[in-house]
Amino acid sequence: MGASLPRRKTMMIDRRLLAHFDWTLCGLVCLIASAGILNLYSVTADMDFAGNPFYVRQITWFAVSLAMMLGVALIEYRSYIDFAYPIYGFLLVALIAVMAYGYITSGAQRWVRFGSISFQPSEFMKIALILVLAKSFQAPPRDRAGYSLKQLGFPFLLLALPVLLILKQPDLGTAIILTLIFFSVLTFVKIRWKILAGLSLAAAGLAPLLWSLLKDYQKRRVITFFNPDLDPLGAGYQIIQSKIAVGSGGVVGKGFMKGTQCKLGFLPEQQTDFIFSALAEEWGLLGSLFVIGLYFALIVWGLRIAVQSKDRLGALIAFGVTAMLFWHTFINIGMVLGMMPVVGIPLPLLSYGGSFLLSTMIGIGLLLNVSMRRYLF
Repeated sequence: MGASLPRRKTMMIDRRLLAHFDWTLCGLVCLIASAGILNLYSVTADMDFAGNPFYVRQITWFAVSLAMMLGVALIEYRSYIDFAYPIYGFLLVALIAVMAYGYITSGAQRWVRFGSISFQPSEFMKIALILVLAKSFQAPPRDRAGYSLKQLGFPFLLLALPVLLILKQPDLGTAIILTLIFFSVLTFVKIRWKILAGLSLAAAGLAPLLWSLLKDYQKRRVITFFNPDLDPLGAGYQIIQSKIAVGSGGVVGKGFMKGTQCKLGFLPEQQTDFIFSALAEEWGLLGSLFVIGLYFALIVWGLRIAVQSKDRLGALIAFGVTAMLFWHTFINIGMVLGMMPVVGIPLPLLSYGGSFLLSTMIGIGLLLNVSMRRYLF
């Protein structure tokens, strides 16, 4: 008999993935997103719209993002690393295209339009940076002390290029998130403590230069953070109104659709950056603590996935995504409470925004991907 023909490979979903589907992660995501949609309905239901209301658009985007999350989770995460640099390169070109062809909204040039759909490349660059950093650091350092400064040169370049382009838009918030993701990953992969100390000193030394690069309105936001009463009708207005909204909610809140600061138009950007202020006004301290508890559970679960990952690559991806979620949540809530300057950072799954929601769910899809495969290697 002749040699038997090789068995033909078929594309199919490994049944073990379904058996190990992370329902806890998916449930936390759906709970937070549902709270966000409910809150958007309460805040924007009485507004006049040229098109669909914000909450209807958010429901649509969440449905699309949920499908994207599941799609990202099905393809083995090591496959994405093979395309990490092409994805990063494409988004870098897209950021350059924004400077030439992007349209301006609220004084910032961050979006490009394809027909009726607006696309914000900087949001997806966060995911691309996590992937290229995971690829760069997937091999452990040869020295037990950690990575050397020479080994960090290329990763620093991967950070610097998009940050400079994003600052040009200007979008200080996203540039800050990219930087925090980068340094969070550095602490995770272990670098030599002398290098870490040196980088900290260098960052402090560059502070005057970074200050000179800020736009005038960004400088005013930082100054009024320390004393909002310096410009109560200008740069300090957002912080003051946000704190009024949060404080007026009391312990149990004013009730669903009964917030006055947002209904009367005093609270700026109430559907995006200051969505938590509107939530605190209507649901009070108890409702705010419940939502913060959900975020805490999500971040702890993400860290658990990173720790339980069966390979270094999965741990890097999971930790990078968790760092992204943590810094967005930490800075946004600190911002609306007046504990941090207003830098335009939205709240994951709660704030309105198609590109932001889609990029967040892609990141969560990577988390789900690593979680489901922890038993398969």
